[in-house]
Amino acid sequence: MTQTFADLGVDPALVDNLAERGINSPFPIQSLTIPDALAGRDVLGKAKTGSGKTLAFGLPLLQRLGRASPKRPRAICLVPTRELATQVCDELAPLGEGTDVRVVAIYGGAPIEKQIAKLDRGVELIVATPGRAIDLIERKALDLSEVTHIVIDEADRMADMGFLPQVEWILRNVEGKCQTLLFSATLDGVVNTLVSRYQEDPSFHEVESKGETVAEMHHAFLKVHDRDKAKVAASIIKGSGRTLVFCATKHGTDRVASELNELGVKAEAMHGGVPQNHRERALANFSDGKLGAMVATDVAARGIHVDDVEVVIHFDPPADHKTYLHRS
Repeated sequence: MTQTFADLGVDPALVDNLAERGINSPFPIQSLTIPDALAGRDVLGKAKTGSGKTLAFGLPLLQRLGRASPKRPRAICLVPTRELATQVCDELAPLGEGTDVRVVAIYGGAPIEKQIAKLDRGVELIVATPGRAIDLIERKALDLSEVTHIVIDEADRMADMGFLPQVEWILRNVEGKCQTLLFSATLDGVVNTLVSRYQEDPSFHEVESKGETVAEMHHAFLKVHDRDKAKVAASIIKGSGRTLVFCATKHGTDRVASELNELGVKAEAMHGGVPQNHRERALANFSDGKLGAMVATDVAARGIHVDDVEVVIHFDPPADHKTYLHRS
């Protein structure tokens, strides 16, 4: 018999909102973690991007959060990139309709005044990058005194990007006892340190990603003269589906995207120097299949989940094996 969200203890109003969006059966990570999260336990989840963990932590928050007063959210979800903040917010905000839980994304690269105005009106759940959250706290626009739930999403990527000191600063400034939900694709030393310091007897759940061992994945090395790399990449992209192209620098990303467009491939650059509205539009076009290729730096691509990427091109070689795995 197929398990349902109602079987996990999810509120009927949320179950109805899920059903309206065609979501009827929970993914494994959701089945494992939602009951513990609803029971108020700290949760440690090991799962890859795309495993369904947004609803694993999002549904319990939507169900359990009390009403927030101005500047004082009841929950904060920390994520490594602005793209992931937007994705999490876009997934949870519609489900919160009818639950009185307001969800807002807080990240750098967007007008801070608009974010402050939203906080002033009162928001139950903020999905934030660490840097912007600290900026708002220091401006007295964000007060953590009434936070009862904390989510740390993509903890391993947070560590890779050097954000753990900022994450710990935020955790140290939360007053009182909180439920902490932490999700990570890997659990190495620094992430385990975070768990031991800020989680109390967490329930641990692990879901192996089917994407870890893709039977038909093909790895190829092409020896190409530097001046011919763009032509070869364009030829590969034209004969394939949705393609991610990785470059080492922002300048290289812009140059390769421009060369691909000149060669008849619709491509956009994705890096920290691209204005936020352009980044969001490019990601939407890539997800919708309107772009043949997204040309990105490693940092910009982290936290982005796009289904059905057929080809990954390492235009510039990765720095190490871990970066190669993240890209692929």
